[in-house]
Amino acid sequence: MVGVQRRLCLLGVLSLLSTAHAFYLPGAAPHDYYEGEPVELFVNALTPMIAGHDDAKLKSLINYDYYNPAFHFCQPEGGPKKQPESLGSILFGDRIFNSPYDIKMLHNETCRLLCVENVPPEDAKFINDRIREDYAINWLVDGLPAAEMKMDQRTKELFFDMGFNLGDDEGEFEEMPALHNHYDIVLRWHSPRTGVYRIVGVLVWPTSRGGSQEAPTDGQLDCTSPAPPLILSETMNNTVRYTYRVMWNESDTAWATRWDNYLHIFDPRIHWFSLINAVIVVVFLCVMVSMILVRTVSRDISRYNAIDLSEDVQEDWGWKLVHGEVFRTPQNPMVLSVLVGNGAQLCAMVAVTLVFALLGFLSPSNRGSLATVMMICWTFFGGIGGYVSSRVYASLGGTNKRRNTFFTATIMPTIVFAIVFLLDLFLVAAGSSGAVPFGTLLLIIILWFGISAPLSAVGSYFGAKHGAIPNPVRPTYLRPWATTILAGVLPFGAAFVELYFVLSSLFASRAYYAFGFLALTAAIVALTTATVTILFTYFTLCREDYRWHWRAFLTGGGSAFWLLAYGIVYWASRLSLDSFSSTVLYFGYLLLLALFDFLITGTIGFLATYWAVRRLYSAIRVD
Repeated sequence: MVGVQRRLCLLGVLSLLSTAHAFYLPGAAPHDYYEGEPVELFVNALTPMIAGHDDAKLKSLINYDYYNPAFHFCQPEGGPKKQPESLGSILFGDRIFNSPYDIKMLHNETCRLLCVENVPPEDAKFINDRIREDYAINWLVDGLPAAEMKMDQRTKELFFDMGFNLGDDEGEFEEMPALHNHYDIVLRWHSPRTGVYRIVGVLVWPTSRGGSQEAPTDGQLDCTSPAPPLILSETMNNTVRYTYRVMWNESDTAWATRWDNYLHIFDPRIHWFSLINAVIVVVFLCVMVSMILVRTVSRDISRYNAIDLSEDVQEDWGWKLVHGEVFRTPQNPMVLSVLVGNGAQLCAMVAVTLVFALLGFLSPSNRGSLATVMMICWTFFGGIGGYVSSRVYASLGGTNKRRNTFFTATIMPTIVFAIVFLLDLFLVAAGSSGAVPFGTLLLIIILWFGISAPLSAVGSYFGAKHGAIPNPVRPTYLRPWATTILAGVLPFGAAFVELYFVLSSLFASRAYYAFGFLALTAAIVALTTATVTILFTYFTLCREDYRWHWRAFLTGGGSAFWLLAYGIVYWASRLSLDSFSSTVLYFGYLLLLALFDFLITGTIGFLATYWAVRRLYSAIRVD
């Protein structure tokens, strides 16, 4: 990760000029429609969303299948048919089906009846509870999500907010919410040439229309005249009539930039403030480390090397005194090497994923592409994890290479899989569509055992073949939590603003697309972690304490503690999870994030410190 910082920073700077614009996977072709051609509307899972007011909180983390029987949504003839999805799309909770909506290119529909459903009291309560939790309906038309048009109160700019409310629970509907049963669908189109049309925007205005819910005998529907809201009774059976209108509007937006309206940055100054703050921290640390290493250490080395070996004129002190112990085998070298190896594998995965994102391969138009690329990179970078773990283990004096190979390939994936499986059980118990299907879990296990584990073994073989990293001095003979917490403040401080947007994307169903900011932030965090760890290790050696191996890894991973603490603050300030399942899911996912952060930053800190210590002790003359 540290080795590719400069390239990541360069790509990040170049991409900052275009992060506010949509991008598409190179080679992707638009769908050309002709007048009267059917336009398919697909439905996705219902997801909780944060309401529009400033003090709103997320109230649930459970996704529900659109065709969950309790919702009683209209189904297409022959029943709903599941659409093919990518691995990442499934892992992120997408469950896409066809729908009964009849839409044709450029054909306006004034008011059409979709169906009439009977909703029993228990299902009415279920629907009302989901409305109170601010659930949103998610549709897809030509790859674009259906959205509501909203205004940014700070900049007064209009933007498309993906998804639209299941119902209304504000104001007069706070006690008994109103269900939206009528949808005004506005489709924006652009014509690149005569007779050819492309969809560049999908807007939905949902409304609640009560009154008589029976289908009119004469077939004439009125969707425009005033009507009382539809409030579902939780004590008796309810009849719900679903209707919709379709309107086509011409737009100047080209197909290549149609995502611009969806990808709205609410306050770009926050991102810039985060970056400037992080850059200031990094410059301060680099200057401090440079002063220590270039001035203090160089002066010490010159003084030590100037002493005539035949004269006992000065006794060693400080970091020079522990030159015979600094490369001694630490406690539990097997565990340390396995953690560093898996951290290196995650570092490579993050670096390559960011490069793909900066090049535009992970556009929001390619649903699930981010998670898919991360899974593929993690799988094929098993060789990197095995190689690094094997060489670090040999360098630390380890001899049981086979056990190291086995643990590197199995320990970390087993822990992650066990946590994900337990969280999946909670999702299944809650009736959520976000539960990962058994077939997908089986596919992940096949990727693990069939590709990642063998590649890890191959990497371990080459790592063992290259052997231990030669140390400049030979050892003469065969608990740090305060430092860890203190050192983690600076890397976390460089990224905590951007972390808010990442958590909102993960838990509040908001698209994250500012990969230029993210890449720069990741590079700054990596550089900050490396410099802070080197600095604290130098202080440790100056206290004549040679036990730096574990201290370096724990110091580098100290930001994970602050990530966990920030996640708790985010839970208390931005979430209002009433159900036990949602709370368990949130803290389970937060624990996984903290674990990944600990491995990645701990590996960066350890490898950077290993390099610095070798450079430091290779510059002195030893008896």
